[in-house]
Amino acid sequence: MKKVLVSGASVGGPVLAHWLRRHGFEVTVVERAPAPRKGGQAIDIRGAALTVAARMGVLDRIRELRTTMRGMSMVDSAGNELMRDEEATLSGGRFDSPDVEIMRDDLNAVLIAASEAEYVYDDSIATIGADGEVTFESGRHGRYDYVIGADGLHSNVRRLVFGPERQFLHHLGTYVSIFTAPNFAGLDHWQTWFNEGEAGGAVFSDRDTSVMRVNLGFRSEVIDYDHRDLGRQRRLVEERCGGVWEAPRLLEAMWQADDFSFDSMAQVRMERWSKGRVALVGDAGYCASPLSGQGTSLAIVGAYVLAEELGAGGDDPFERYERRMRPFVAANQALAFENPGQGASPESVQRAATAITLD
Repeated sequence: MKKVLVSGASVGGPVLAHWLRRHGFEVTVVERAPAPRKGGQAIDIRGAALTVAARMGVLDRIRELRTTMRGMSMVDSAGNELMRDEEATLSGGRFDSPDVEIMRDDLNAVLIAASEAEYVYDDSIATIGADGEVTFESGRHGRYDYVIGADGLHSNVRRLVFGPERQFLHHLGTYVSIFTAPNFAGLDHWQTWFNEGEAGGAVFSDRDTSVMRVNLGFRSEVIDYDHRDLGRQRRLVEERCGGVWEAPRLLEAMWQADDFSFDSMAQVRMERWSKGRVALVGDAGYCASPLSGQGTSLAIVGAYVLAEELGAGGDDPFERYERRMRPFVAANQALAFENPGQGASPESVQRAATAITLD
């Protein structure tokens, strides 16, 4: 039985583990975090990704956990309502759409449960040898037939095998933070969006109306900072977002949140997603950025296609994986540039979401 090591336990990693096991592989998923990550934003599953979820047998459960927003509003810095919409939201689109919006941590729990793989938390890959020999930061080691990086925008596997990330990351001019806060706004299955100058964000509350998820972001050129220095990241948000609606209370909650995350809106563009027995999937290889609305779907579909090609065997399954995925990735990355500041049209999103044949 061939052994596969997958780095990353968010979306692409568990989906890949599920399908690799279906194809008869022995799969281990290693994750730097000490446990499944909590928090995160509302994310969308669209088009071909819905087909993958259905084939996994998890689509009904995902639909049960979908967000149930009643609508959205936009306010100015004083809280005056500028507009409202009770038929759609900026994050999830129209309520009559077949797409599914779900909180990231809810989706993660469903996918991990479905994968039935071995998970090793609080550890990370330290070295990857050309022969498949892997050492871990914990001191463990093992040999694998394939090593797959499903470890996000700042992929450790990509860095170890392909080189520094600066040659692959393309900054899109915006930074965003995400965290959970007490629902002082009294939101009930509702989103509130706000903007002030170069900064803005959104707050929304769904099933648990005692809390709300917060997005705070700002436009900026590239900032040099340590991606693991949460204090520095919080200070950046505080410095840039101090004039937005309810800033004092939002920033106070940010400093207290235990699920705070911060990163740039960026895309990953690479000439190859594989080298030797190593390959990348999802954001690690072809992040489209949240501006595309398709990052989650790309990871789900990419994991499915990669597992299918590895399961088929033969010469160079990674080449076949790239050949199938390249047009789909290009179509979805293009969404981030279609209508800057407002997002791509629903028609363009649906065309991109279905721009691949899975059979």
